[in-house]
Amino acid sequence: MQDIYDFIKQKCLESESCHPLTLIQEMMKDERIHMHGPEHHVLDGSCLLVALHNVGMDFDLEKALDEMMERGRKMPGATCGQWGVCGSAASLGAALAIVHKTTPLSSNEYYKDNLKYVSKALDKIGDVGGPRCCKRNAFLSMLTIIDFVKERYGIELEKENVECEFSSMNKQCIKEECPFFKG
Repeated sequence: MQDIYDFIKQKCLESESCHPLTLIQEMMKDERIHMHGPEHHVLDGSCLLVALHNVGMDFDLEKALDEMMERGRKMPGATCGQWGVCGSAASLGAALAIVHKTTPLSSNEYYKDNLKYVSKALDKIGDVGGPRCCKRNAFLSMLTIIDFVKERYGIELEKENVECEFSSMNKQCIKEECPFFKG
């Protein structure tokens, strides 16, 4: 079976989507994407990179995806409960850092933006609470980044209404307490 990260990269390179929420939901349906798992630490940022590239942001998509794979694979699963940092929010923050070319030594607005975005996403994820749900947190992170890039850079990405199709697969689903539960 194809490595999960090779699968994510291949699907991203084939995509012409400008809709990160649609793309991530399509990829989440594949059996290789587990209900919960560290593959989201790569998948989520990769879907953002595709959408940004496809709306006209100028960067080498394949090189950016390779960097996303390298960064996202370093973060272990269960960081939400064990570190207090959701891997989805961190993945999207890494995607911003990749397109901004920021480093730990950067002292520009992009460095600040990467951190401000992750902070906003974590705040929204924290408001909903746990237990874990990589799908819910991915949707919250993605909705937050869509607003963030529009407000900060004038980049408009499609913001669809999200209804979760995965709740029946999640033993820890919080049902009606989740903003994406469709019942």
